[in-house]
Amino acid sequence: METEEALVARCSGGVHAAWDELFDKYYGVVSRFVFQLSAQFSHEDTEEICQETFVSLVRNLSSFQGKSSFQTWLLRIASNKAMDFRSKAVAAKRGGNAPHVSLNGTRDGDELLIDPPSPRPGPDALLQTAESFQMLRAVLDQLGDACREIIELRYYGDLSYAEIASELQLNAKTVSSRLSKCLDQLGAIAKKSFPVRDSFAV
Repeated sequence: METEEALVARCSGGVHAAWDELFDKYYGVVSRFVFQLSAQFSHEDTEEICQETFVSLVRNLSSFQGKSSFQTWLLRIASNKAMDFRSKAVAAKRGGNAPHVSLNGTRDGDELLIDPPSPRPGPDALLQTAESFQMLRAVLDQLGDACREIIELRYYGDLSYAEIASELQLNAKTVSSRLSKCLDQLGAIAKKSFPVRDSFAV
């Protein structure tokens, strides 16, 4: 079975068939990762973010230096693209891309209503989601590479312990132990960076 490094090397060498193999191997992983980042992402949103992620991958593959696994590197690209997408959505909800409507528009006419109902969440919900996502990303970025990698693979990449063990060349017990310790570190950093407010405080 071809290794991740060999597949990436063939892509870097300009082998077109290798790109098809890479997309087939990682598109589902990236799609699941992106969809789980926010409850507000629709399937269409996820598809758009995935497309932007792989366009960026093609353009920037030469910058991959192998300091982390390729999958982790790719998921970080997806994370950044998701943040960009969410920021644009928030800006659009604030009126940047609002459609022009007629003051005389009616349900019987062809024109838009002044205040048409939207199936999307409001700007407050979008902003809160974006801010929560950015806060989580900031906390993750304070972890060491090994911890950030294993958490992203487990909870963003949705990999099983066995898949993580194979990806990182560890045994399953080591994966379980390391993940537990890393989650403790993540919780400690989160409490320090974003202390919970006392709901009874005046």
